[in-house]
Amino acid sequence: MFLFQSPTQTITNAVDRYYHEFLELLPKIALGIFIIVAGILIAQLITNFYKRRILNKAQDPLMARFLAQAIKVVLILIAIMIALQVAGLSGIAAGILTAAGGAAIILGFAFQDIGKNFLAGIILAFNRPFRINDTIKIDSMFGKVKALNFRYTHIKTTDGRDIYIPNSDVLTKPVENYTADGFFRLEFVVGIGYENNIEQAKSIIKTVLARNENIVQDETHEFFVIEDELAASTVNLKVFFWINTLDYRVTSSVLRGLIIKEVKEALDLNGFNLPADITELKLYSTEEDIPLKLRKDPRDLLGNS
Repeated sequence: MFLFQSPTQTITNAVDRYYHEFLELLPKIALGIFIIVAGILIAQLITNFYKRRILNKAQDPLMARFLAQAIKVVLILIAIMIALQVAGLSGIAAGILTAAGGAAIILGFAFQDIGKNFLAGIILAFNRPFRINDTIKIDSMFGKVKALNFRYTHIKTTDGRDIYIPNSDVLTKPVENYTADGFFRLEFVVGIGYENNIEQAKSIIKTVLARNENIVQDETHEFFVIEDELAASTVNLKVFFWINTLDYRVTSSVLRGLIIKEVKEALDLNGFNLPADITELKLYSTEEDIPLKLRKDPRDLLGNS
């Protein structure tokens, strides 16, 4: 025999049933929330411990910081999944994982750049052409590496700007590392007169380079001077020398300027001409003469009177 219930009674019974089920689940939900909060705190404690004990001693701070971020995220995700299981919401946990997989595909198309930079960050964490405080150049962006994050690489330029380069650019574009092995070669050009002795000028320049303690001199890194160009008014000599790049900004700018100054003074002291560019005036067939007049100094006229 079937009992027919009114719609109001059906709704009341359903609400009452769900209410009692919610009361039964409430302790589990509270425990799940506690697990999530505890998981976040534990993840933070482990990350802080890792940073204090390992990060300061790590040979590769970029890798250490990246792993610290990854460890924290993974621990929080594990805490959330355990909390859902404890709360009796294992079906929701499975649904979240399934939805996350589908959402990842959809979001992958919607946010290609973000996903691309994230994957590039993971690759760079384990295999990259630079370390912390290396001086690098990517395209026209030049500076010192300060941090590697999931989405971007942070560099600080020599003029004080902070640039955040997407990891996908760092991974796919050429990276010039000026401090990978600690050495960098600088060069500059000095012009002497055609009447000057080239070998003597080269010898003077080498003497200046040899007595500077900041210039690297060994079997692998040697300084030298070569004849570079026969210019309009000068014989151009190109000077090459190696420097230490522990602090690229100071070494490359200050030392190079100092060497140029010393070379110029040494050549002047030894009677070498450092001529400026010569301007040539041409008289074409359409011109009868050059419109040039010499004006006497009025003081000469007064002296002759």
